[in-house]
Amino acid sequence: MAQENNTNNSEQLVFEKVNYLLTAIGAVMVVVGFFLMSGGGSDDPSVFNEEIFSFTRVTLAPLVILAGYGVVFFAIMKKPK
Repeated sequence: MAQENNTNNSEQLVFEKVNYLLTAIGAVMVVVGFFLMSGGGSDDPSVFNEEIFSFTRVTLAPLVILAGYGVVFFAIMKKPK
Protein backbone atom coordinates (compact mmCIF):
# COMPACT_ATOMS: atom_id res chain seq x y z
CA MET A 1 0.00 0.00 0.00
CA ALA A 2 2.84 2.43 0.82
CA GLN A 3 4.49 1.75 -2.53
CA GLU A 4 1.22 2.38 -4.36
CA ASN A 5 0.80 5.67 -2.49
CA ASN A 6 4.26 6.87 -3.61
CA THR A 7 3.49 6.30 -7.29
CA ASN A 8 0.22 8.20 -6.99
CA ASN A 9 2.04 11.18 -5.47
CA SER A 10 4.67 11.29 -8.20
CA GLU A 11 2.03 11.03 -10.93
CA GLN A 12 0.02 13.91 -9.48
CA LEU A 13 2.72 16.56 -9.77
CA VAL A 14 1.54 19.59 -11.68
CA PHE A 15 4.89 20.51 -13.23
CA GLU A 16 7.81 18.55 -14.60
CA LYS A 17 11.47 19.03 -13.78
CA VAL A 18 11.88 21.30 -16.83
CA ASN A 19 9.19 23.65 -15.53
CA TYR A 20 10.91 24.01 -12.17
CA LEU A 21 14.28 24.52 -13.84
CA LEU A 22 12.88 27.27 -16.09
CA THR A 23 11.20 28.91 -13.10
CA ALA A 24 14.51 28.95 -11.21
CA ILE A 25 16.34 30.39 -14.24
CA GLY A 26 13.70 33.14 -14.57
CA ALA A 27 13.93 33.97 -10.87
CA VAL A 28 17.72 34.25 -11.10
CA MET A 29 17.34 36.55 -14.12
CA VAL A 30 15.01 38.82 -12.13
CA VAL A 31 17.45 38.97 -9.20
CA VAL A 32 20.36 39.72 -11.55
CA GLY A 33 18.32 42.50 -13.14
CA PHE A 34 17.69 44.12 -9.77
CA PHE A 35 21.39 43.88 -8.92
CA LEU A 36 22.21 45.56 -12.23
CA MET A 37 19.78 48.34 -11.37
CA SER A 38 21.27 49.04 -7.94
CA GLY A 39 24.02 51.51 -7.14
CA GLY A 40 24.98 54.77 -8.79
CA GLY A 41 24.12 56.93 -5.82
CA SER A 42 26.29 59.37 -3.94
CA ASP A 43 27.20 59.48 -0.28
CA ASP A 44 26.98 63.28 -0.30
CA PRO A 45 23.45 64.50 -1.12
CA SER A 46 24.76 67.81 -2.50
CA VAL A 47 26.82 66.03 -5.21
CA PHE A 48 25.05 64.73 -8.33
CA ASN A 49 26.38 61.52 -9.86
CA GLU A 50 25.72 60.97 -13.60
CA GLU A 51 26.25 57.23 -13.12
CA ILE A 52 22.63 56.88 -12.03
CA PHE A 53 21.55 57.35 -15.67
CA SER A 54 23.90 54.75 -17.16
CA PHE A 55 22.78 52.35 -19.90
CA THR A 56 23.00 49.42 -17.49
CA ARG A 57 20.61 50.92 -14.94
CA VAL A 58 18.14 52.57 -17.30
CA THR A 59 17.89 50.09 -20.18
CA LEU A 60 19.64 46.77 -19.61
CA ALA A 61 18.42 46.01 -16.08
CA PRO A 62 14.69 46.50 -16.85
CA LEU A 63 15.03 44.35 -19.98
CA VAL A 64 16.70 41.56 -17.99
CA ILE A 65 13.94 41.76 -15.36
CA LEU A 66 11.17 41.62 -17.99
CA ALA A 67 12.90 38.72 -19.74
CA GLY A 68 13.10 36.90 -16.39
CA TYR A 69 9.38 37.42 -15.81
CA GLY A 70 8.76 36.16 -19.35
CA VAL A 71 10.75 32.99 -18.66
CA VAL A 72 8.81 32.39 -15.43
CA PHE A 73 5.50 32.93 -17.27
CA PHE A 74 6.59 30.49 -19.99
CA ALA A 75 7.64 27.94 -17.36
CA ILE A 76 4.22 28.15 -15.71
CA MET A 77 2.29 27.90 -18.98
CA LYS A 78 4.39 25.06 -20.51
CA LYS A 79 2.32 21.90 -20.58
CA PRO A 80 3.84 18.72 -19.20
CA LYS A 81 4.26 15.88 -21.69
